[in-house]
Amino acid sequence: MSLRALTYPLAVTCGTLVVIAAWVPFADLDQVSALAVVALGVLGYTGYQLALAFGVLPSGVAARQDGRGIAAGRRVRQQHRLVSRSFLEISAGECTVWQPVFYEPALSTLTPTDLDITPRSISAGSTRFFPSGRARTTEPPGKLVDNPTRPADPPAFTPTRRLILDAQSTVAAPFAGLLWVYVMNGGLPAFIGATTVAAATATWLSAIRGSDPS
Repeated sequence: MSLRALTYPLAVTCGTLVVIAAWVPFADLDQVSALAVVALGVLGYTGYQLALAFGVLPSGVAARQDGRGIAAGRRVRQQHRLVSRSFLEISAGECTVWQPVFYEPALSTLTPTDLDITPRSISAGSTRFFPSGRARTTEPPGKLVDNPTRPADPPAFTPTRRLILDAQSTVAAPFAGLLWVYVMNGGLPAFIGATTVAAATATWLSAIRGSDPS
């Protein structure tokens, strides 16, 4: 079982916690409390996402496919505002669900195929797909892009490219910094710290929800 689909989001999680910890020596008591709340939120939501990914918590797709069996599936890429995610569109009889999954290169070349679905995993052949959220019974919002009908070589995306794409969501970070300065009466150091933490957290949230660099 390859865990490469989880390597990038976990690396971003660690980076975010490092950014938070780096500001602790320069923070007062109130700021340390705020940093602790953010760190706990990052750890808690990351734990929840990992529990879904490994089947400790049900994502909902197995329950809708009678718990175990083979179902027809294909990959679609969602593009909605600044969000890009991969979904497996899974059909069994008249039931269709959309399961978000963490990106791995095999998704980009996945043609319509049969998926082996159990209460703890979703796989196609030797490739396991890790859920990045709860299964949907309605089509995801935004534009859905189908995969090519013919298989091709999997593309390679560097971590730097993925980080740049996820960092698009940091555009609101300066506003969070300004809000923090306004509420806490801080100065320039407080603004820089709050903006940095907000930017790191926004990037992490995009990654841990299964962003798609393709």
